[in-house]
Amino acid sequence: MRNVFLTAFLLLLLNSSCSDGDLQIETIDFDSVAVQSCGDPVASAANILFKINQDEALILDLQSGVLNNGVMQADTTVVTESTVSGQSQIFYRIFSDNVTSNYFCDDFPPVTPTVIEEIVAEDGMVLINTTMSADSTSFIHVIELSGISLVSDSGERITDLTINEFGEVTTAISN
Repeated sequence: MRNVFLTAFLLLLLNSSCSDGDLQIETIDFDSVAVQSCGDPVASAANILFKINQDEALILDLQSGVLNNGVMQADTTVVTESTVSGQSQIFYRIFSDNVTSNYFCDDFPPVTPTVIEEIVAEDGMVLINTTMSADSTSFIHVIELSGISLVSDSGERITDLTINEFGEVTTAISN
């Protein structure tokens, strides 16, 4: 009986060991957050798009020209792909406090909040589904993320990555 209590005590002690203080990220969920940018996206240039969820941000640095404004007919969708870490970049940041678009859009970013952790996506695809607007004055780009692999500096993979739909942006039709 004494051995049973000793074994139970040791198992309880092992299960309740203290954390080493490392930041643990279990879920990234930006699906309900609107995509933002510091200006109107441009088809012929690189674009920085971001989503802010209180003290977290998901940043997409799209390669130049990936927002397709090519010739297309009404009711046609053109899918453009961009590889992550080769052509486009995705960054996940955790801040010391809630962050606003001023952090990304001001000429000089505010001193606070500060970045606590930044994780760069190592792999994946950005898929952009482009259609012409109903009035034929702009292109609508629906951005999706596929197979995004986020691994922290300590080698931990983020397991629940709920960011498949990044959002929708519009570019003007250039004459």
